[in-house]
This record gives sequence, structure tokens and C-alpha cells, in this order.
Amino acid sequence: MNEALEFTSQRTQSERAVKLLELMPHLRTLNDDRSSKIAIRSNGRILFINPHDAAVVQAQGNYALLRQEKGSYLLREPMNLAYGFVRIHRSVLVNASFAEEIRSRSTGEYELRIRGGNRYIVTRTYKDNLKALARVWMGSGV
Repeated sequence: MNEALEFTSQRTQSERAVKLLELMPHLRTLNDDRSSKIAIRSNGRILFINPHDAAVVQAQGNYALLRQEKGSYLLREPMNLAYGFVRIHRSVLVNASFAEEIRSRSTGEYELRIRGGNRYIVTRTYKDNLKALARVWMGSGV
């Protein structure tokens, strides 16, 4: 009887996982090994970049500029937010793991400092996204 109960429990957990993946398909890409690198064409070659090494993605005309600590690349395709990026401005995505400090400004906007010292303005429209930068948010809120 215990084995039957354990099997039912495992089946229920498996069904919940399948439902969760159906409701949130971007979770599937987080565990998919094929999506662990971004292929970027650069100077007649294809580079494979770990998305976790990218600090910021900024819109630049019809392209996206992917900035790393050691350089940057122009992309023709939009960046997938499933890689841990958080939108802080209409044209700026930031890798959550690069965030170091948030400061409020008198205008109601925020300033985000990332590893390496670069600072970005977080507009009021996207201020609620700042909570996605930390696993645990302490204090009274944004």
C-alpha cells in the first residue's frame, strides 16, 4: 500500500510540473541545454556567448547591443528575457546577476548601478521590475 501511495505522489508531482511548464513555457528554456548559449555572428564567424556573462542589452536602432564586461556585440534578434534579464527602461534590459545598487532619484525614477560601475536610469514605468533583481526583497518596497 505504501508503494502505491508513493507512486501516486510522484505522479501528482510530475503532473504539476507538466502543468507549470504549460503555464510558464519560458521555464522550459531555463533547463534546456541548447539554449544555454547565444550564437552571435561577428566578423565572418559565429561566437557562442553565455547569456549570464552579458551585463546589459540596449536597443540601438533595429539592433540590440549586447554588452559584456570585456566587449559588446550587435544582435539582429531581440534578446529572450528567460536568460535572467530584467527590463528597466523601454530600450534597456539588465542581467539581474550584475545588479549591485539601486538609488532613488527626486524625479521618481531610480538609478541602477551594475558590476563594473555603469549606471542606468530605471524609469517609473519599470520600477516594479526592480524587485526581480533580487531573490529576496528586504524593506518596505520600491
